[in-house]
Amino acid sequence: MKNIYTILYFFFFPVFLFSAFLSVTLSAQEKEKEDSLKYQTEELVITGTRTFDKIIDIPYSVFRVDKKELGYGKKVSAKDVLADVPGLYLQSRYGNHDLRISIRGFGTRSNTGVRGVRILQDGIPESEPDGETVIDAVDFTSLGGVEVVKGNLSSLYANAPGGVINFLTDMYFPKNFFTSNNQIGKYGYRQNGIKAGVKTNDYRYFLSYNYKNLDGFRVHSNEYTHIVNSVFEGYLGTKTTISVLGNYVRGLNKIPGSLTPEEFTEDPFQARDIAISQDFRNETQKGRLGVKFLTSFGKYNNNEIEATIYGGIKELIKTNDADYTIATRYSLGSLIRFTNRSEILKRNNKFTIGMDYAYQSGPRTVFDNINGHKGNNVNDMFEDDQGSIGFYFQNQFNLVTNKMDLFLSGRFDRNVFSKSSLQFRGFTDTSRIFQEFTPKIALNYKLTPSVALYTSYGIGYDVPSVYELDNNYTTSNTKYTMNPDLAPQKSNNFELGIKGNLLNKKSEFMRKLFFETTFFDYVIADEIVPYTINQTTYYRNAAKSNRKGIEVGIMSEPLEGIELTVNYTFTNFKYDEYNAIIFGPSGTTYESYAGNREPSVPQHILNLILNFEFEINENFNGLLQWDCDYITNMYVDDKNTVNTPLYFYGNAMAGINATFGKFGCVAFVGMNNIFDKRYVGFVNINDYYGRYFETGEPRNLFSGLNVSFRY
Repeated sequence: MKNIYTILYFFFFPVFLFSAFLSVTLSAQEKEKEDSLKYQTEELVITGTRTFDKIIDIPYSVFRVDKKELGYGKKVSAKDVLADVPGLYLQSRYGNHDLRISIRGFGTRSNTGVRGVRILQDGIPESEPDGETVIDAVDFTSLGGVEVVKGNLSSLYANAPGGVINFLTDMYFPKNFFTSNNQIGKYGYRQNGIKAGVKTNDYRYFLSYNYKNLDGFRVHSNEYTHIVNSVFEGYLGTKTTISVLGNYVRGLNKIPGSLTPEEFTEDPFQARDIAISQDFRNETQKGRLGVKFLTSFGKYNNNEIEATIYGGIKELIKTNDADYTIATRYSLGSLIRFTNRSEILKRNNKFTIGMDYAYQSGPRTVFDNINGHKGNNVNDMFEDDQGSIGFYFQNQFNLVTNKMDLFLSGRFDRNVFSKSSLQFRGFTDTSRIFQEFTPKIALNYKLTPSVALYTSYGIGYDVPSVYELDNNYTTSNTKYTMNPDLAPQKSNNFELGIKGNLLNKKSEFMRKLFFETTFFDYVIADEIVPYTINQTTYYRNAAKSNRKGIEVGIMSEPLEGIELTVNYTFTNFKYDEYNAIIFGPSGTTYESYAGNREPSVPQHILNLILNFEFEINENFNGLLQWDCDYITNMYVDDKNTVNTPLYFYGNAMAGINATFGKFGCVAFVGMNNIFDKRYVGFVNINDYYGRYFETGEPRNLFSGLNVSFRY
C-alpha cells in the first residue's frame, strides 16, 4: 500500500493569554420563589463536541432528537429523523435513498452522499477519510437519539465545516426486551425488523436486524436494504467501559436519473430512457467492527481516556450510461482522546487533546456497461488510497464562576490521496497532499442558569474527496490520474447566538421552552462547486463567496400534552467573485457569476410541528401530530438561469402506545404530503444538459405496528 505516513511525535501545548474581565450585574435581584414558576435547566448532554457537557454550557448551536420523538412514524431515511432540526435542509434523491444534508450551505455540492458534515454512529465515523458519507448503515428504527452540532467544527473534526451529526443506538433500556418492528405503505414500502436488548450489572447488549423494501414512486427507483447492528457494553467496575460495535449492510437501489424542466412538467415520476436501458443503480455490501475503551481515573475521577479502533470492508457496484464500476475498499482507523479537569487560578479548567487516524485503500475497475451488465472490455483500472491523520486540542476555561467560559481549540490535519493506474493508458500516477491548521475561539456566557449567549470565530477547512479529484479533459493536465487544479475549500466563520432550555413541570402554562437563535457570517475561499458533463459530475474551485444567515428554533409546551415547534432559517448566500468557464453542448464560454446566489439553497425555510400527547388510562397513551414545511424557490445553476418553484406540504400522523404487563405495542398510521403537492425534492446542480430536477414524494399512506416483550 502506498502513501502510508507515520507521525512519530506530535505535541500541542497551548499558551493562554487572559485579559481582565469586568462583570456588571444588577444590584437588586428578586429572590427566586419556591413555587411553580421556578424554571430549571434540563439535564441534556452532548457528545458530538468530543466531551460530555450540558448543551447550555457549550458555545455551539446544538439540537438533540430524543428517544421519545423517534417512537412513532415512518423510518425510510435520515430525513425522517432529522426533518425537524432547525437549520438543516434535506434533499432526498429520487425520494428515498442518497440523502443530501446541507448545513449553512455545506453539503450542497454533493450529488451523491454527504459532504462538509461529519457523520458518526455511536461516535465512530461513518464518513470516509476524505469526508464523503453515504448514510446506509444506520438502522433508524433502533436509535435512542441523534445529536446535531451545527456550524464550523473543523477545529475538532476533519472535514466538518458544516457540523457533526452523531446517530446513537438505543442502549439505555430499563429492562431486557425483544421487539418486532413492522411498517407498510404505498409504493411498495415494507420494513420489518427485530431488536433485542439484554442488561445485567456487568454488561449491556443490543442487537437489531432490519429489512427495508421500496418499489419507489418513480419509474426505476426501487430499492432494498438489509442492516444488522450490534453493540456490546461491558463494565469493568464503575470507571471503565469496553464496547464492541459492529454493523453490516447489503442493499441495492435503482437510479431513475434527473429530468429537464420540460420533462418534470410533463411527468415528474418518469425515468430517463437511458437510466432504464443501462440500468443505472448502486449495489452495496459492507461491514465494520469497532472496539472502544473508556475510563476515568484520578482522585476525583478528573482524568478521562477514550480509545477506539475500527476496521471495515466495502464492496460497491455503480452503473451509469457508459460505465460499470466495481470498487473494493479496505479501511481502518483509530480515535484517541484524553481529558483533564482541574483548576487554574482557582477557576475550573477542562483540557482535551486527541488524535484521529483513518486509512482506506482498494481497487476501482471500470468496465463497459452493456444494458446494465458488465462488459468484457476494461476501460480503466485504478488503485485508490486515502489517508488522514489529525491532532486536536480544546481548552475550556471558566472566566467568571458559573457565568462565562472561554473555549480555545485547534486541529492540524494531513490528508494524503493517491490514484495509481493499474492498466497503462497513458496516465501519470498522481498523489495529492493537503494539510492545514484550523484554530477557533469561542465564548459562552450564561445570562441565567437556563439561558446563554455564545459567539465564536474560527477557520473552516474541507478537502476534496477522492471522487471529486477525478481528472477530466477540462483541467490543466489531462494525463494525471487526479485533478491537479482542485484545491481545498477554506472559510472564515463567525457566529453569534442565544439559547435557552427551560423546564417548569408544575406550571399549567408553558411547562417547557427550548429556544435558539443563531446569526452566522461565513467568507469562503476556493469554494468547491460541481458541474456536470454527459451525466458525469466534476468539480472546480469558485473564487470567493459569502454566506450570511439566521436560524431560529423554538420548541415549547404551551399547555399540558401540547408541544409546538417552530423552526425558521433565512439564508443569503452569494458569490463575491467567480469567473467561470462554461462547458455546454454549444461549446465553451466564459462568464462572471459575481453577485449570483449559490444554487440548491432556499432563502426561506419554515417548519412547524404540532404534537398532542394524550393519555386514556395507565395502559394507553398516544400522539397526534401535524408537521408542515414551507420552502421558497432556489436556483439550480451558478448562472441563476433556472430555479425551482416554492412549495408547501404537510404530513399527519396518529399513534397509540399500549402496555399489558410485560407486553407492549405501538401502532401508528400517517400520511405524508397530504395535499399531494408536486415539488422538486433534489437538485442536480449545474447539469450539462439541464437535467436539474428530481421530484419529491407524492401523497402516500403508511402504517406501523411494533410489538415488544419486556422481562
